[in-house]
Amino acid sequence: MSPTPWIVIFTGICFAGLTAVALQAFAAGANAYSGTYSSKTARQFEDIFLFIPPRRIAEIGWICAALTAILVFLALGGIAGAAPAILVRGAVAIVLGALMLLAPAQFLVVFRNRRRRRFNMQLVDALTNMGNALKSGFSITQAIEHVVENGENPIAEEFATLLHQTRVGVGFQEAMRNLDQRVGSDDLTLVVLSIETARRTGGNLTEIFANISHTIQERLRIENRIRTLTAQGRLQGIVLGIMPLALGIVLNIVQPEMMQPFVHSAPGIAVMAVVGVLLFCGALSIRKIIRIDI
Repeated sequence: MSPTPWIVIFTGICFAGLTAVALQAFAAGANAYSGTYSSKTARQFEDIFLFIPPRRIAEIGWICAALTAILVFLALGGIAGAAPAILVRGAVAIVLGALMLLAPAQFLVVFRNRRRRRFNMQLVDALTNMGNALKSGFSITQAIEHVVENGENPIAEEFATLLHQTRVGVGFQEAMRNLDQRVGSDDLTLVVLSIETARRTGGNLTEIFANISHTIQERLRIENRIRTLTAQGRLQGIVLGIMPLALGIVLNIVQPEMMQPFVHSAPGIAVMAVVGVLLFCGALSIRKIIRIDI
């Protein structure tokens, strides 16, 4: 037998071994994603009172990844062109699709931030009502019950959870710390620390709540002012991020003979990948510039 068939056989064996290792690694990662990651994300969703089964979270992630990979692969030219270009398109589509597996966690961040902003806005009125209740002779627990009965979500849900924990044997201070950890609000942290200090030293909670409420109001006013001043920067970032993609789609429709050689070649796809990375870095830079912590 000549050396050529042996080379083909050994190449096939090596390729089969690499394929088996890749499939095993993919199976292990898929099991970890559907198990540990999904369960952890489901528990985090429960903290914001969104009860989604871990299996459903895994399904959402896989669907987002599959749709992204298919759309990216088709947008780059699909199976048309030479084999190296098809492999490059497939690799880019798989990488972007794998990134979309983190979509449930990103949705969680968006929902949590939106809920936190609503909580901070409602906290001002809640502190005012609690201060008035304390002036009327109510205890701090009764003042919180008043907020639960007359407040809106999410603050009513969070305070109701705090009261439930105290009724099943959890200490009040520990329940307040759990609330602070669950919400993740700096304003609430200030309230929790003030309540703990006042309970230890016998401070005037009514006056403390009034001062904290005024501080939160001023912080919200400054944050809204900053959002107004940075609105132009945010719009510029969105426009600069969308413009290359929109321009590529328009050119592909208007002058496909100019764009097809570009998207059907490996160097062209590599250039588009570099452009995507640069756009992502630019978006992060703009985001860092316009985000001002108070």
